[in-house]
Amino acid sequence: MIRELQHDMGLRTAKDERSRQEFIAALRGHVLGPMADSMRRRFEEQHLPQLHRDTGKAPENGAQVHEQMQNDDYFRAYSAVRYNAQEMVFRSVIPAVDRQLDELNQRGRAIRNDRDIALDPSLDVPRNVANIDVHLAPGSYHSEYAADDVAAGAIYDNSINVFAFNQMGRNIDDIGWTMANYLRLKFPDFSPARILDCGCTVGHNTVPWKLTFPEADVHGIDVSAPVLRYAAARARGFDADVNFTQMNATAMQFDDNEFDVVFSSMFLHELPLKDIHLFLSEAFRVLKPGGLLLNMELPPNASLGPYDQFYLDWDSYYNNEPYYKTYRDQDNRDLCQRAGFARDRYREFVAPRYTYTNEATFRKEIETTPRFDEHTGTLTEDLRWYAFGSWK
Repeated sequence: MIRELQHDMGLRTAKDERSRQEFIAALRGHVLGPMADSMRRRFEEQHLPQLHRDTGKAPENGAQVHEQMQNDDYFRAYSAVRYNAQEMVFRSVIPAVDRQLDELNQRGRAIRNDRDIALDPSLDVPRNVANIDVHLAPGSYHSEYAADDVAAGAIYDNSINVFAFNQMGRNIDDIGWTMANYLRLKFPDFSPARILDCGCTVGHNTVPWKLTFPEADVHGIDVSAPVLRYAAARARGFDADVNFTQMNATAMQFDDNEFDVVFSSMFLHELPLKDIHLFLSEAFRVLKPGGLLLNMELPPNASLGPYDQFYLDWDSYYNNEPYYKTYRDQDNRDLCQRAGFARDRYREFVAPRYTYTNEATFRKEIETTPRFDEHTGTLTEDLRWYAFGSWK
């Protein structure tokens, strides 16, 4: 069973809504578990030998695997079920949000402190958000439907809860807990005073930074007003004093050398390549000397074998994430160097999920050489997160 979100902005679902969400979460678990395993075996046992017979060699990259699999009946069935399950996630959540929208908006106004949030009505929402229903989410994550609207935030938070079927933390916040505690344990002498989360959406991965480093001044920025209204109220429910600002991470309104940590999670693969370059340059600018850029992301294609490249790149072709593969084809060290970071200051790591692992095991795992395999960045019981960045 999926766990209901445990914070003050959580939805109150009726029994039929809850049952529908449970079914869809289980369906996604089946698609990404047994069906994905069967598809891998089908490739290894049928397609790979056929490729060897036809060409005398194995595929060299994920695109070649995708070309081979496109006409496979099982892959088509897998893709159809996965695509429809993605749409069903939103169909299971949006009616509950619609039914409670007035109450959610009122609750958000009552909980959040106006000092926690700064909105900019003049900000142009970038085309990669405004012109695409990202993740197949109707209206993407910026649309507004009422005064002081939090609908997009509520839809995002609750849809990710169904989407992740208990694999991303109690409140969809394990990424934040993992990254913050990696920094705490790996670099115990580094005490960040100012932390910035870019593309923070509902602040689910921002709050763990504040709770891990309670003395730090923590900020989250996003281009969407409704997700930030929701984020500010959500954070207050955890007694987390976080500042949220409507701002484009490619053109930040911060001074040079302001932050000790600039963080993002699952953000870069939603950006066109030109905006990735702009964001990383801005991150370099606003970081203090000795500060750390840390991006939790999907692993680069160069770190994986052809089949795992193909498997992770599914979203680029079928989940309304057109920049996904372009980002994953980049060399992250080169991206950082182009933004101004010294090449020898680059870091990358793979870590187990902090909230699913005891601290002794977590500490041991983060001391090992990064291990890339089919569990890196995929929603399975053995999921591990990948991150990269650089010291300034």
